[in-house]
Amino acid sequence: MEDLILMSRREFVKSAALTATLPLAAAEPLDTAELRWLEGVPKFVPGTVWGVPWPRGIHKPTTAFALSDGTPLQSWPLATWPDGSLKWSGHAVGVLENASATLQLVPGQVSAAPRQTVTVTETTDEVLIETGTIRARVPKRGDVLITAIERDGKAIVQSAQLVSLHCDAPELAEDGGTVRQTKRVGVIEKLTVEQRGPVRAVIKIEGKHGSWLPFVMRLYFFAGSECIRFVHSFVFDGDESKDFLSGLGVRFVVPQSEPLHDRHVRFSGEASGLFAEAVRPLTGLRRDPGQAARANQIAGKPAGEVAGVVARNIERIPAWSDFTLSQLTADGFEIRKRTKPGHAWIRAGAGKRAGGVVSLGGVVLGLRDFWQRHPVQLDIRNAASDKATVTAWLYAPDAGPMDLRFYHDGLGMETHPHELEGLDVTYEDYEKGWGSPYGVARTSELFLWALDATPSRERLNTLTEVVRKPPQLAAAPAHLHAAGVFGDWDLPDRSTATRKAIEDQLDYLLETYLRQVEQRRWYGFWDFGDVMHSYDSDRHEWKYDIGGFAWANSELSPDLWLWTSFLRTGGAEIFRLAEAMTRHTSEVDVHHIGRFAGFGSRHNVQHWGDSSKQPRVSTAAYKRFFYYLTADERTGDLMRDLVDSDQRLLTVKIGRKLAPGDSPQAPDPTHAANIVQMSFGTEWCSLAAAWLTEWERTSDSRWRERLLAGMQSIGALPQGWLAGGSGFDLATKRFVGPGNKLSFSHLNVVFGGIEINSELLSLLTVPEYEKTWLEYCIQYNIQTRPLNLGESHSRATAYAAKRKGDKTLAERAWKEFFSGAAGLGVRTDLVFTRISGPAVLNPVDEGFGLSTNAASQWGLAAIQNLALIGEYLPTELPAAPRRRRER
Repeated sequence: MEDLILMSRREFVKSAALTATLPLAAAEPLDTAELRWLEGVPKFVPGTVWGVPWPRGIHKPTTAFALSDGTPLQSWPLATWPDGSLKWSGHAVGVLENASATLQLVPGQVSAAPRQTVTVTETTDEVLIETGTIRARVPKRGDVLITAIERDGKAIVQSAQLVSLHCDAPELAEDGGTVRQTKRVGVIEKLTVEQRGPVRAVIKIEGKHGSWLPFVMRLYFFAGSECIRFVHSFVFDGDESKDFLSGLGVRFVVPQSEPLHDRHVRFSGEASGLFAEAVRPLTGLRRDPGQAARANQIAGKPAGEVAGVVARNIERIPAWSDFTLSQLTADGFEIRKRTKPGHAWIRAGAGKRAGGVVSLGGVVLGLRDFWQRHPVQLDIRNAASDKATVTAWLYAPDAGPMDLRFYHDGLGMETHPHELEGLDVTYEDYEKGWGSPYGVARTSELFLWALDATPSRERLNTLTEVVRKPPQLAAAPAHLHAAGVFGDWDLPDRSTATRKAIEDQLDYLLETYLRQVEQRRWYGFWDFGDVMHSYDSDRHEWKYDIGGFAWANSELSPDLWLWTSFLRTGGAEIFRLAEAMTRHTSEVDVHHIGRFAGFGSRHNVQHWGDSSKQPRVSTAAYKRFFYYLTADERTGDLMRDLVDSDQRLLTVKIGRKLAPGDSPQAPDPTHAANIVQMSFGTEWCSLAAAWLTEWERTSDSRWRERLLAGMQSIGALPQGWLAGGSGFDLATKRFVGPGNKLSFSHLNVVFGGIEINSELLSLLTVPEYEKTWLEYCIQYNIQTRPLNLGESHSRATAYAAKRKGDKTLAERAWKEFFSGAAGLGVRTDLVFTRISGPAVLNPVDEGFGLSTNAASQWGLAAIQNLALIGEYLPTELPAAPRRRRER
């Protein structure tokens, strides 16, 4: 993503167009899959994992797989079709020093056995994992995550711990009062071995950081690898007015025995830059220790013989025991060092964006998305002793306590009429006590290498690139499309002027957001991965401080737009933004414990700030792409957590504050036991996404029965889908009525509802449901006046046209799409305007379509319409609609 920002618009469009033409070559056989490296062939792969889809009825879940170049492979089923055939398979390879540019995944062949295998041995007290290069001992209880990491019989790491720092105040009191800080360490409560090799092993550890912050830590081991990948997730369970996180890190004890001048410290800087020094430096002295000693120390090797007066007085050379690199913003890091506690820190270097890697001797530790997830910090302590520590701080102590309190005092909104007034002016659903961060989560990814010596500068740069952009394989877009997964989309096609105009605008809108992330610095511990909701053209700034216009929190499905765009193009920059968004929106925007568990928060200045708690935000529809493309276990956990979230509707009324009278947030005591009001789109379809995914993953028929119960009961209602919602029985999973009045909401199906229905109707035969859904698709743009999201809903019209084989409907859908009603229209003047000078803080690019809602929904409509009714696309591009000033 950072690289793309440096491209001109012409280069971007040219690149996108070239990428788009690749899948248009002759289709590959459906029983094999072409694989591609996301960012080109990597120099080094420490092990990687990916998922591949397969057409219905082709393969059994037990099918063996091999790679065309003979690389050893581990495979497992991720999902099945309703007929029991394999839908998605997961795959892993170990260390690759010379990766193939392209690979074929071949079913029906047994993979070659790895030369070195991962083995897992369990005892009562610990799990022993051996990769063939390193051995790790993981205890089943206690406050140490890894007892030791050994190589060739030598302990490279002696223990690993999770460390958190708790403060009782967010800042120093003005009267000089002190803040009390308490250190807490992670304690193991449960350990599970999820995979046992031979290529990949996965250990899941669950616990708490002392008395707070529940965590899940997964450890990943690969055949032949000297690297362990750590994926750490925690949930905030404190009182934001009393509990302030002032540090969160993973710490490793590193034994030291070499002479101080042979202990080497490294920090990765910008690009290929490197900070490389010894604990006791031999260069720059008044007396020469010898050219060989100096050269060896610079290279990170043992210095060998030290000459003359330097050898006799080597103890007079200061030994620098402590080092820190802190990245407190996206644009600045600083390195400091000191000889020991009680003595001053000395500034050692600075720069803009560090690579996120630190090494002490053979221990190399990297934190992914380093500057993007600021404030972060890398520490070395006690390097001059026999037991040093290396710590990656996921949240930097140097930044001060994290303040998660609500951003305003309520502004006098003590009654529901007052809350409605606030909603009217700032678009914020405010209710006292509902903007709490309790239950939000965050996941971080780390890499630890246990090498036999200090790596060369070139080698460390290679490892840094792995941390920055972990090598990722993906099936080619042609195969993804041929497999028939994820609903209605097609490969890019610029064969006519109208198609080219649409594809160019799709590229333009994607580039807009890639530019905005960098130019607006949408980075930070809680923020990275999200985008803003709406733009303020007067300030030339996004509405970051205006109630419900600030962070998007998945509003109108930018996640779906990005992932569908990746499926059809294979674009690496799109994948990385979608990946970051999935990590963010599935955790930061969702409450995982507490009274709102399973629901996400509507868009707000703070991600958790809005009092409208919605399953439309937490929906599995946004997570399924990442899970199936990468086999990511954490995302799998998060989707599984949602399967019973409908029960929360008994105690949390989730609607926005649109009703007069008492607050609508209070649970309704009048409805019968286990009966709740539920919308078909934003609620039931969101739940259905979780049930569908669980059915695919487990083949358990109870999830199918839940889907059928909902579909059949909607089809039996007097108005069916046209009622918009109805009473829902939480016990039977059926809608119970009345459903006898027409109700159309522009939001009902634009949070994955259209996409999930497309998948459901391709998997399950429920004629009464299909009939009422198609009627809704046809009626929305007729019944809704004034037309809201008309362009977006043209894809509903298109779906009905395709399903019914109705040319008249198809032509109507294209008219709706090109109308620009409550949307963007199709434009040919796709340029960016550079704004600089005193009008803005930093130079920024403005373009049309600066609204997450409009861009994501236009993008989805364009992609789906082309796939569904492309043959009816007008050959002449209709005139662009008049652009209205966005407010």
